Amino acid sequence: MEARGPRTRASWALKGLSRGDLDTTTHAMLLRQLYLAHFAQGQFQRAHELAQEAIDLGVLEDVLHQDAARALQALGDVDAAVGHLRLAARLAPPARRAFHFWTLGSILFLAGRHDEAITALERAARWGTTDKPLYQGHLALAKCRAGQPAGDLDALIARLEACPAGQGYGRFVLGQLAFASRRYAEARSYLQSFVERTTRGRRAMEIALAGELEMARRTLLALDETG
Repeated sequence: MEARGPRTRASWALKGLSRGDLDTTTHAMLLRQLYLAHFAQGQFQRAHELAQEAIDLGVLEDVLHQDAARALQALGDVDAAVGHLRLAARLAPPARRAFHFWTLGSILFLAGRHDEAITALERAARWGTTDKPLYQGHLALAKCRAGQPAGDLDALIARLEACPAGQGYGRFVLGQLAFASRRYAEARSYLQSFVERTTRGRRAMEIALAGELEMARRTLLALDETG
């Protein structure tokens, strides 16, 4: 888990897996580390196979279904990814349920399936606690794209900006909400921050957020055209 790069991570995971006395949880977690190594190297089919192998062990199934979904999303199989995320939300303990519904809503939103995204994000907002402003903001964004009333966007932006979830991924949602509110200077600042933070961080994060990066860059181009 403390490996500095995917190759080292894979090497240590394989060494652990070579032992014959592993308990089920340790086995699943070593497979997950190997999954993360392959995912970070862009080997998505192998990453998916490892996630499925770990799922079959029957521990932390919701987390491992989330992993499988990420690999399938990277492979372009949105429907299969959605299926895994629905299972993740169903199997998750209450503390993780909102996150899985939010991830489901995010994938559906990127796929342009806005009505389905709204349903998932409504559930995320219902279950959410600390990150509720992020889920509410993303829900409003999906409603905007679906042509539905989205509420007071300025108030949503203020709440998201004021909470920890407003950093990192929250900058993507803030940028899109600010663009929808015609607050163009703020939209540019938020989206540039999101792109810079995501592309300068871990390679696996950049891969996982490829769809959001593409959308953020398209919005930045649209901002250039507005002057």
